[in-house]
Amino acid sequence: MKHPLFKIFVFFIAVNSFCLFAKAQVLQDFNSSWEKGMDESLIRPNDRLVLPLDLQTFPLANISFEFPGKSVVFIGEKLWIYAENDTSFARNIQDLSKEFGEDQVTLTVFKKGISVGDASVLKVLSSDFDKPTKSAEVKDFVSQNRRFNRQDLRDFFFVGVLIVLVILAIYKVIYPYLFASMIRPESLLTAEDFSDSGSLQKFFSVDVLFYILMVNLMTSLVAVIGLVFNRQEWLETWIGVDFNSLMLLWLFGAVGLLLLTMIKFIGIRVIAYLFDLGKLEFAHFFYLLRLVVITIAGLVLVIAFFLVNDFSSAKSAIGVSLSVFFWVYIAGVLGLFLIMMNRLSFKKYHLFTYLCIAELVPFLIMAKWIMVLGQ
Repeated sequence: MKHPLFKIFVFFIAVNSFCLFAKAQVLQDFNSSWEKGMDESLIRPNDRLVLPLDLQTFPLANISFEFPGKSVVFIGEKLWIYAENDTSFARNIQDLSKEFGEDQVTLTVFKKGISVGDASVLKVLSSDFDKPTKSAEVKDFVSQNRRFNRQDLRDFFFVGVLIVLVILAIYKVIYPYLFASMIRPESLLTAEDFSDSGSLQKFFSVDVLFYILMVNLMTSLVAVIGLVFNRQEWLETWIGVDFNSLMLLWLFGAVGLLLLTMIKFIGIRVIAYLFDLGKLEFAHFFYLLRLVVITIAGLVLVIAFFLVNDFSSAKSAIGVSLSVFFWVYIAGVLGLFLIMMNRLSFKKYHLFTYLCIAELVPFLIMAKWIMVLGQ
């Protein structure tokens, strides 16, 4: 035992044991400080865990995070990450303090049915411990999930809804007859526009263009919310995701959609002329426009509900809503085919070809683009 080689061997064993202990040493365990969210208000649902996080003590240490799959994590009012799967990673305390500009922050984890014990936060001496997720993957994951202020998003959405409602109220006072005829759901079944007495015969009039602008304001509002949840990094890179940037994007989007709507109507008129359908393009266009108005209004209500009551599920709800819109529009085109088939002495395969060229092909191309953006 007094041999020098034996002493060296014992020394290396002691040093290695100390290093292993240091790597896994827990300086502070935050798991006992989690608070289960309760029904305090509509904006703060109870499916969440809240944790006050100290970034002041042990500034050279690291914080180990473990979050369950399908959870949304906020630091204060800013979205930090979305954990698609069970996620574990570590971040340096000094980096976190610089990132958020505070020494005391509030960590909030949203997930349906989450309970104390599902998430874990530890302050450790070193980040070199076994983790189920590789550090490189976590670095990419965190960098791809940029932060935005969810209150800014709520403010933008509800200010946009308020502006649309004010414009609708003004429009109802100025053009009550057209307003009433364009929002009645039963008109989708009666198809009054296909009769000889149909009154919508002037597309480029002020009342019709004004109405189409309002519809595109609603559509652009839904599109911007979808971009925020599905292309957040793209928006952050080009224009930002603050209130002013979103408002500017919404207005430009509405104007762009208005131009596309005008181009679509001109295209329908040209195709109807080639197929010798007379003035049926008016009834065709306004029938589907009425369908879009009713469906988009439903989408706005769905988004409003989830932004207020269940923010963590808003992305999934928007995806499902867009799928519903897709099939409702397809059903509307089928209904249009049946109506035109009964009202026109026109061969069925010619009518089907007309609707494919005028509606189905452009709509499916646009749906493909939206699906790619959603991915």
